Amino acid sequence: ALNMKRRQVCTVPKSADSSPKEEGGDGHDASGGVRLARTIGFATGVNVLVGSMVGSGIFVSPGGVLRFVGGDPSSALLVWAGCGLLSLLGALCYAELGAAVPTTGGEYAYVRRAFGAPLAFLFAWTSVALLRPAMNSAVALTFAEYVLRPLFHGCPAPPAIVKCLAIASLLVVGILNCVSMKWAMRALDVLTLLKMLALAIVSVGGLVLLASGRTHNPLGSFAGAPPSPAQIGESFYQGLWAYGGWNALNYATEELKDVHKNITRCIVVAVPLVTAFYVLVNISYMTVLTPKEIISSAAVAVTWGDRVLGSFSWIVPLSVAVSTFGSLNCSAFVMGRLNYAAAREGHALPLLAMLSVRHQTPTPAVAFSTLLSVAFVLPTDLIMLTNYFGFVTWLLVGLNCAGLLVLRYREPDLRRPYRVS
Repeated sequence: ALNMKRRQVCTVPKSADSSPKEEGGDGHDASGGVRLARTIGFATGVNVLVGSMVGSGIFVSPGGVLRFVGGDPSSALLVWAGCGLLSLLGALCYAELGAAVPTTGGEYAYVRRAFGAPLAFLFAWTSVALLRPAMNSAVALTFAEYVLRPLFHGCPAPPAIVKCLAIASLLVVGILNCVSMKWAMRALDVLTLLKMLALAIVSVGGLVLLASGRTHNPLGSFAGAPPSPAQIGESFYQGLWAYGGWNALNYATEELKDVHKNITRCIVVAVPLVTAFYVLVNISYMTVLTPKEIISSAAVAVTWGDRVLGSFSWIVPLSVAVSTFGSLNCSAFVMGRLNYAAAREGHALPLLAMLSVRHQTPTPAVAFSTLLSVAFVLPTDLIMLTNYFGFVTWLLVGLNCAGLLVLRYREPDLRRPYRVS
């Protein structure tokens, strides 16, 4: 039994701080050891980013953005565009870091390189044990609620059923990412395509109504007081939640083909694409619904579907469920790589640094992150916790951007295939 186990998993030695070589696309390094295989091309890389960014946020959070700008549609659209610009700027900073330090683990690897092992250890365990499991479980609960919504005809589903379905969804994506990187990426491609189709339906539906003049809510009709700086800041916080995930590809740079070129290419395609869709979707919402209806709706997309699609309104909650399930798949992929990278550097259990020889996936790391996410489904105040964790997440993004400046000062000769001007 022991020999069989040794054939199935292999401990990977600590990575050097230098960039990993491009060879190893077959999952083995020059010495014959097991490595993560370079299987992610440009198209799949774009899908990883789009799939991570587009979750439930665009279907739920427009009401929060509009509320904090005082109900002004034009200001809300500017906030959504501004959130996209901020996300692109942050992603470009991460593109420089990813091209200069192309090791699995993303932000963990950059913090370790810029600020040393103690802060990297703190970052790893904050993310591994708290932030990402809590957020992942919140997405799973959202998925379960939207799957069950049509079955209960507008009534809230029993919490026990919601939690059981959320746990089942976490286990499904966890097992998928453990047993086959190939099928996990295929599922990601299909789910991302379905997400974009759902956004296209909402966008085109609203634009058709706007062009035909069938709207009672002209975008320029607002006559209230302009929002205060504090309100604008809060609205940006609400909007940025929907853009979260633009750093997902940085966690898999050892699996990205031609990493020095593709990481930047994927970012400059994916983030503007998502931004354009988000603005169009919000225009559609504002064309069909009044500001008061958007602000009071717990799920703006569902309200839009009831108004526009009629008997086909069930498509919208199904689309939200598909979108959140795709985000779960991307999150399982990212969390496994973070756990694996931390363990490889001695900052987590050695078991998590093992790779499956058969599947070339960080199976123990993915399984560990899946079980943590399942544990976070159980508390009842999870949404409140994730609101606080969202603030901490952006603090960590700021830490990594500061690390970019530290590396420029400390290591001016470090090879940087891409550099943010």
